[in-house]
Amino acid sequence: MTPLPESIARSWQMAALSRDLRGRPLARTVADTPLVLFRDQAGQAAALIDRCPHRNYPLSGGRIIGGGIQCPYHGWRFGPDGACMDVPGCTLDASETRRLAAQTVEVREIHGAVLVRLAPGGSDLPDLGPWAAADHDHFWWSQGVWRGRALDALENVLDPFHTNFIHDGIIRRSTRRIPVRLSVKAGETWIESIIEQPQPDMGWMSRILEPPRDRSRTRLHSPTLVQARWEGPRGLTLCVTVFFTPVTPTRLMPFACFTTPKGRGPGWLKERAIRFFLEKVVAQDRHALARQLDNIERFGAPRFLQGPGDLLGPRVAQLYQGQEIEPAEEGPFDFEL
Repeated sequence: MTPLPESIARSWQMAALSRDLRGRPLARTVADTPLVLFRDQAGQAAALIDRCPHRNYPLSGGRIIGGGIQCPYHGWRFGPDGACMDVPGCTLDASETRRLAAQTVEVREIHGAVLVRLAPGGSDLPDLGPWAAADHDHFWWSQGVWRGRALDALENVLDPFHTNFIHDGIIRRSTRRIPVRLSVKAGETWIESIIEQPQPDMGWMSRILEPPRDRSRTRLHSPTLVQARWEGPRGLTLCVTVFFTPVTPTRLMPFACFTTPKGRGPGWLKERAIRFFLEKVVAQDRHALARQLDNIERFGAPRFLQGPGDLLGPRVAQLYQGQEIEPAEEGPFDFEL
């Protein structure tokens, strides 16, 4: 299987929810790199490579003591900056704290998300608009580790045409399509699909859950961050921001933040409704990505053709690889969904 591109290590990848970091070390794998996450005495998130430099024992099996993480093998303890804080039974010379240090990973915490960057040189997070706006309701949905390629997950969420079949009857219907106008906008580090439609989708979930919609916008920010916005006559109705974190070349962790305007029901009720209606959709996409990977491995490599509805074309893969693309505005084109 093709290795993960360097763009993954150079970009901010979501490793955990803030609420996942409590009193114990948390093991995570991001881009084939084992990590351990924990909080220091001030409550700040920290990340180290999950390997004690002494005898390579996984630090994630240890304990948090005095704001540092203690290896369960010999008790060496490391601070959030990686410095060795203690070697039990020995006098630790101040000059040795760095020589015996564990390897650190850059980490930041924002809006309930713990992000890591494995290598320097990448760009910062893009402007995500309503993602962290105080006048909106928000909730996170962590969906565990999926079998599949992160690139295929990106193409899946950007592709409206699969919804008539994979989600037939729930989002759209394969036998009752509606006319839409589809446009594409692109910048050097992002690409966006815009769907304008005069009537709601034909699936039962769309009809029950959605308020009136004029358009939807789904944007990929290089390499693995997607934000979709649904807009009605009165503005934004729903925003979904998804971090598709590659775990390995054939595994990924999706973390989704759902954002809705305040005043349209209590936040807890909207969360329950969204989770209830989307549970089946998420399971169907998860199954589809696993089946797709099974066949890619069965035939030895991905062999994809671009059809008339694949307006984003190879540009999704280029952004995933960390390449810049040509800014463009294309469409609108008439389709049926």
